[in-house]
Amino acid sequence: MSLTPAFLDELRARTTLSALIGRSVKITRAGREYKACCPFHNEKTPSFTINDEKGFYHCFGCGAHGDAIRWMTEHDGLPFIDAVKELAQAAGLDMPEADPRAAQRAERAKGLHEVMADASKFYTEQLHGIAGAEARALLERRRVTAETARTFGMGYAPDSRTKLREALKSYGDAMLVEAGLLIQVEGKEPYDRFRGRLMIPIKDARGRVIGFGGRIIGEGEPKYLNSPETPLFDKGRSLYNLDRASAASRKANRVIAVEGYMDVIALAQAGFGEAVAPLGTAMTEHQLERLWRMADIPYLSFDGDNAGQKAAIRAAHRALPLLQPGRSLAFVTLPPGQDPDDLVRASGPQAFEALLASAQPLADRLWQHELAAEPVDTPEARAGLKRRLSDLAATIQDGNVRHEYINEFRRRVDEHFAPAPRAFTPRTQSRGPFKPGQRWQPPEPPPGPALQAVGAGGIDRVLAKAVLAGLIRHPAEIARHVETLTSLAHADGALGRLFEAVVDVALEDRALDTARLRTILAASGFDSQAAELLRADQLPFTFTQKEWDAGRAALDLGEAIAVLAARPQVEAALAEATAAVQARFSDEAFERQVALVRRKAELEMRLANLMLADET
Repeated sequence: MSLTPAFLDELRARTTLSALIGRSVKITRAGREYKACCPFHNEKTPSFTINDEKGFYHCFGCGAHGDAIRWMTEHDGLPFIDAVKELAQAAGLDMPEADPRAAQRAERAKGLHEVMADASKFYTEQLHGIAGAEARALLERRRVTAETARTFGMGYAPDSRTKLREALKSYGDAMLVEAGLLIQVEGKEPYDRFRGRLMIPIKDARGRVIGFGGRIIGEGEPKYLNSPETPLFDKGRSLYNLDRASAASRKANRVIAVEGYMDVIALAQAGFGEAVAPLGTAMTEHQLERLWRMADIPYLSFDGDNAGQKAAIRAAHRALPLLQPGRSLAFVTLPPGQDPDDLVRASGPQAFEALLASAQPLADRLWQHELAAEPVDTPEARAGLKRRLSDLAATIQDGNVRHEYINEFRRRVDEHFAPAPRAFTPRTQSRGPFKPGQRWQPPEPPPGPALQAVGAGGIDRVLAKAVLAGLIRHPAEIARHVETLTSLAHADGALGRLFEAVVDVALEDRALDTARLRTILAASGFDSQAAELLRADQLPFTFTQKEWDAGRAALDLGEAIAVLAARPQVEAALAEATAAVQARFSDEAFERQVALVRRKAELEMRLANLMLADET
């Protein structure tokens, strides 16, 4: 088996080093990198860093340094070939087959890099010769300076079927065809693929030419012509200007994805060197992963026309399953009919910078698109909107992010369709006696002794046990409801002490899982109580069961916590109102009692809606 440099480069590119190391070492985010206590020597202060973009780890304490393969060999103790096999399987790469001709293929790939470099030189020479006058005039009209053209290696393909073939004939037709520079038609002589076009070399992350984009000089179709798929060039995995934008993005702490080559070039000339572009295809998952290695929230700035906005929403949908905490997208909306090139030429860099500053978060773009997709003036249409938003959120693989999107979309739907508040007319005279048929809203009285005593007990013990079981199964939810849970910790007895212990543990360690939480509770003397609660699968709630979806369980758990905290207060207030009515009947006291009865019934209904149906 021969592992070529190209195969190993692709393997490293497809492996997210922080995710690999994070499987066995606790890592934390530190700006653009991750840090940890070095696994190769004992230390208390983290000096071990992981850089996903550069693809290596380094310890400033002991000097350990390497890439994903070296991590597998030095940390996991695997032989080199086993490490490569395991990484290849995780990355979805097929191992090269045992083939005595593998070395020849590796040498051939090296030859392809050389032929692409020579082709780029040929096109550059043609741009600055007599034949390139029209191409130079096009660059002048587009206000591309000679320095920018030189920086990006721009060139010109003569309007001839044989000029490139003749210039690179030493490589042979077969290699030129394989590199995508010639077109081979059965029964005919091969001929130049690019003719009469402004040529823009496409480079890999290491700055090697792997393909070309050719823009037509005058009128005609297609306007842009890309290299075909070759052993060097994979459109769906490549990004134009990746080699230069990687360094620029580290300085700017951002990356901007635009639609085309000229947009990238215009932005770079205007000072935005961190711009990249897909290569004539919709943004792919692999390209999104590349962007996230450069910045947590890449900017997508596609054209302001319908095609550009459709491309933006397609990218949004493709990104959803890949979202992680802190990792998202932002969308830059350009004026109608303009692209970034048009904007910076017409209004200057400051206009584009202003658009970046007001970029639209991913959740906003999805909400805006779905709200505008269909009319929502009927109950059925509103239900359709809710279903579409729910379906989008369900595609998110990360449970925490999915839960947040479900909550966010629910909140937006509720706010958008909430009835308008009634106008309030202040009273100009004192309140008279209550009249039949008059709508009356009782004022909120100060808390009486019963309400003040709620913190000392009165919670529903069955529901409290269910909530505790849910918190142990879903520890990430503790931090979301810490204020409410802290108030429950004042309840009398073992339940109150267990609530207090759970909250304290969560505040100490935000990265809890069920096993770790149980271990800590056991050390505090709550082992038997926690074990009993986890046997509470007979409690009829999603969050006490093992098999329920984490997102649905988290939503139901939040609702149960709200009901658990509200019921004692409502019951105490109702007891006070009932006592007031019995002591001295008045219309106001009676209305307050009725309102609280309704509030209690509403809480009971909310709780009933959480209970799972008995299927036995």
